[in-house]
Amino acid sequence: MNDVAAQPAWSVRLALRCAAFAERWFPDAYVFAAIGVVVIAAFAMGFGASPAQVAQRFGEGYWSLIPFTMQMAFVVIGGFVVATAPPVARLIDRLARLPRTGRGAVCFVALLSMGSSLLSWGFSLVFAGLLVRALARRRELDMDYRAAGAAAYLGLGAVWALGLSSSAAQLQANPASMPPGLLQVTGVLPFTQTILLWQSVLMAAILIAASLLVCWLTAPTGAAARTAENFAGATVDVETPPLPPAPDSTRRPGEWLEHSPLLVILLSLLGFGWLALEFIDKPLVTAIANLNTYNFLFLSLGLLLHWRLRSFLDAVTRAVPATAGVLIQFPLYGGMALILTHATGADGVALSHRLAQLFVRIANHDTFAAVMGVYSAVLGFFVPSGGGKWIIEAPYVMQAANELHFHLGWTVQIYNAAEALPNLINPFWMLPLLGILGLRARDLVGFTFVQLLVHVPLVLGLLWLLGETLVYLPPVMPAGG
Repeated sequence: MNDVAAQPAWSVRLALRCAAFAERWFPDAYVFAAIGVVVIAAFAMGFGASPAQVAQRFGEGYWSLIPFTMQMAFVVIGGFVVATAPPVARLIDRLARLPRTGRGAVCFVALLSMGSSLLSWGFSLVFAGLLVRALARRRELDMDYRAAGAAAYLGLGAVWALGLSSSAAQLQANPASMPPGLLQVTGVLPFTQTILLWQSVLMAAILIAASLLVCWLTAPTGAAARTAENFAGATVDVETPPLPPAPDSTRRPGEWLEHSPLLVILLSLLGFGWLALEFIDKPLVTAIANLNTYNFLFLSLGLLLHWRLRSFLDAVTRAVPATAGVLIQFPLYGGMALILTHATGADGVALSHRLAQLFVRIANHDTFAAVMGVYSAVLGFFVPSGGGKWIIEAPYVMQAANELHFHLGWTVQIYNAAEALPNLINPFWMLPLLGILGLRARDLVGFTFVQLLVHVPLVLGLLWLLGETLVYLPPVMPAGG
């Protein structure tokens, strides 16, 4: 019996049909974002907002996410720089030798993608994408390039928000970062009340296991597999240049400095010195709960691993194209978010509050987890903020949790787990990975859609079931707050 015959035919057929549908009908990521703006604007006007107000909010919000946009761009750049450093590139090549079958390779990529995303979703995307390319160079694996690319995306589409890079958990752990109104509602929620709850850890483990099972069941092999050679834009050859040679006296001074480790050593002393002070002066959960610190850590580590400024700068240059989608699309999401939250009807109520009121009105203590999970997932489909929209949702979501005496930390995790669901079919966060693989969103969405079919009932069920094991704790204000 060959490998194809051994696969459950129904699961492979489902994945291939979804992939074929996505390849034919799924739009480019920018088109997807533009459609989202139009839909949100139409709903806002349908509830009474004037066209002039909607246009004004769109323009005001267009540049509102520039700081966050740059942070996201640096997440991609930092992850790319680390993942393409010579030592890491060698590690990726070694890891790529381990799988023995194409289907096993897909599951291997999924496991490493989800595991690394719990530390950094940016590194996960780049690391897993480069691993797929290294595996694709092994022609004997007969690995489906689309399924492997979808597996590389599972970190961001499944569990990233349950890990250390959760923006919502980071925000709630740092009172200085919270808007004053939110602090009065929630108090301070340390990681021990959010991502480090045993319920959260268990949910992440279950989601990883379920995702791996779906990968195993749906990865095409044999004649059904489409390898990298079937895609015109796919380039799997090694792009990372060898470590630059040691400096010599014949080089010009500027070139000598580019190829010398001297400046790298001095900058690394400063950078890692500051990081050491951060982790010494602050509790661990506070020090790591800062996106700027994450970016600084990855850039500093990337610089050290490249060992030469020339190698580091070349890696940054290769990383920048992968940020193009983030830079051009985030303004649309900023405009969309402001329409959603500030374009009000005659009664002074914005569309986001109408949505919140709708879901909160039909919830009670027992149904709160499922209702808010659905709400967060639906809204996240239109505003894929990477956790940033928690600032918008948190005041009224957490107030509802207080009124229903529902565990506040688990409410954050409801948001985190549910927000990852639309990522499985929303192409925005795929952009850096697509740039590395030379694929389009429609090539991956067929496989990630099957994951979505499994994840939706599983996530909502776990949110409800595990939430029943927690007891409400009143908000804890910081000392002097």
